[in-house]
Amino acid sequence: MAQATWPVAYSGIISPAQIAYMLDRMYGTPALEEQFFPKGHRFLIAEQAGTPVGFAGFEHRYTPGRSRLHKLYVLPAVKGAGVGHALLEAVLMEAMKAGDAAVELNVNKQNPAKEFYARHGFTIERDEVLDIGGGFVMDDHVMVRRFRP
Repeated sequence: MAQATWPVAYSGIISPAQIAYMLDRMYGTPALEEQFFPKGHRFLIAEQAGTPVGFAGFEHRYTPGRSRLHKLYVLPAVKGAGVGHALLEAVLMEAMKAGDAAVELNVNKQNPAKEFYARHGFTIERDEVLDIGGGFVMDDHVMVRRFRP
């Protein structure tokens, strides 16, 4: 049976080898189990006509008073249709309900999604280069959306 081909985020931003490494490290079964259980990550799935078209993964109290958006992805076919906006708004509402004062995230400095986050009130707090192992790094902006001072 032929393997399904899926659109891959970050193609053109990071190498295929780094994408494969990150998919295994962040989305393999052991990684997801750790995110769900010991870390308490929550996931939201966006569907259209019963078909998943996007998801967000986040965690409350990542640091005192801050939730953390770890992942937000939508299929290219639905970009611009409000799916990412709806997922992000749901994460922001959940963070406020949890009593956090802000949501933070990392976004690759070359990722056009940083403009999406800026339109939703996120600002760049700092830049960081993270060694993720395997000879790879993530060269990111840390962006923050504050609800109150």
